[in-house]
Amino acid sequence: MVWLAVALVLVAIEAVTVDFTFLMLAGGAVGGSIAAAFGAPPVVQAIVAALVAVALLAIVRPWLKNRLSASTPQQLMGAAAHVGRSAVAIDRVNPAGGRVKLSGETWSARTLGDDIEPGEEVVVDSIDGATAIVSRARVVGS
Repeated sequence: MVWLAVALVLVAIEAVTVDFTFLMLAGGAVGGSIAAAFGAPPVVQAIVAALVAVALLAIVRPWLKNRLSASTPQQLMGAAAHVGRSAVAIDRVNPAGGRVKLSGETWSARTLGDDIEPGEEVVVDSIDGATAIVSRARVVGS
């Protein structure tokens, strides 16, 4: 029963970390509990638990992590997530500066060339620190 309690604690820790390490250790604890169910002495139980945990860490964990990362699309976060999004110019935006409304927030912005008037739609080309580098949105078909 002690091995199963250890396994449950390790599974709870895994639920927080989501790294598959504690899950593999929990598998080792289950292996120890199976050895205990067959009447093995505590030393043998510990050896079985250690061997199962090492085997799971060496074989199953890498396979599981690769499988999960291959099926999960990469998510851009932070400022990089704004590249390619559209925004609306609040002030005149030119190479010297300006402001745009981007995803409901006001951002400082600048262009690499032409002037953009207030109210015009722009596209974020890149982010430079806290400044959005924008260009005039292209209308399809024109």
